[in-house]
Amino acid sequence: MPLLEKSSTRRRRRSGKKLAALFFIAVLAGLGWLWWHQKHPAKPAKFKSTPVAPASPAAPQTPVKPRLTPIVIAPQTPADFPRPVRDVLEAQVALARRAISPGSLDAAIGSQTRSAIAAFQRSQKLFESGLLDTNTRPLLTLDAPVLANYIVTTNDLARLQPLGKTWLAKSVQTALDYETILELVAEKAHSHPLLIQKLNPEVNWTNVAAGMVLKIPDVNYPEPADMAAFVIIHLSEKFLEAFDADTNLLAHFPCSIAAKVEKRPVGELHVAVVAPHPNYTFDPAVFPELPEAQAIGHKLILPPGPNNPVGVAWIGLDKTGYGMHGTPAPEQVGRTESHGCFRLANWDAEYLVKLVWIGMPVEVVP
Repeated sequence: MPLLEKSSTRRRRRSGKKLAALFFIAVLAGLGWLWWHQKHPAKPAKFKSTPVAPASPAAPQTPVKPRLTPIVIAPQTPADFPRPVRDVLEAQVALARRAISPGSLDAAIGSQTRSAIAAFQRSQKLFESGLLDTNTRPLLTLDAPVLANYIVTTNDLARLQPLGKTWLAKSVQTALDYETILELVAEKAHSHPLLIQKLNPEVNWTNVAAGMVLKIPDVNYPEPADMAAFVIIHLSEKFLEAFDADTNLLAHFPCSIAAKVEKRPVGELHVAVVAPHPNYTFDPAVFPELPEAQAIGHKLILPPGPNNPVGVAWIGLDKTGYGMHGTPAPEQVGRTESHGCFRLANWDAEYLVKLVWIGMPVEVVP
């Protein structure tokens, strides 16, 4: 090979080696750069915040009172009925008139309303959708207007009294009656207080006088033709149902159950005592979590009334400490939990008293 050609070949080899070395160095540098930024992430830039002047003490902010959206229902006459229900409130009223309670009436399609619709569908041998579907609406009918007028009486006003804030204060009251006209009217109408306010948006509830006319849902449970044969309580779905001897549904009511699983009895119990308008024995041993209970240290007898801890009715069972009863807060039934009993709205507990009898079986299912 000529000398010039050999020299050129050697230069090309040296040049190739240099390029390979540079490429290798570049790769190492890139890897090193990535490693460095992983170990030393960029810190966010610091900015000085602009101080905000405090609100002037001379001009305090007034909390905005939420406005209720009124519910307006067109005038209805008896000639308009019977007919299928048209909306949720009508469905709730139609169900309640059949003793199938959707909970406190509120014109909203919640879980308790869906459960009541499903109960009606079971009673009619329909598919249990829990919805006002095309098969359900024609059968769920109204036979009278949804609303009625309620005239506040002097007796209503005379019943009102503040509720003691402690167990001891409640024990010395003459009765544990309603505190406000709104509370009284809402219970008479099986309704949530907010619904009563929406139906009567012009009313000043702190200044209600005798003779005032209020619009309320027209709900009355049917007079039972006979006693129930048995009751079934569904723990998981939080409702209670009463049936006759032919397994026809007589009543469906939402209920609260025990907060602790170990206090939820499963199996067959029996009615041991029926007491409408009971007093209530407060036993500190049952409420170890309450400092007041431990400070009192002895039992107290609380007088009857809708704000009694067991409401307007007590149906005791043959398991010590267990029963079906009313509550001072019917709108919370099925949404809060009890110490162990089955808590119902006052109007439902009062109706159940008409259906049960001593020794009647009560089946509690998971």
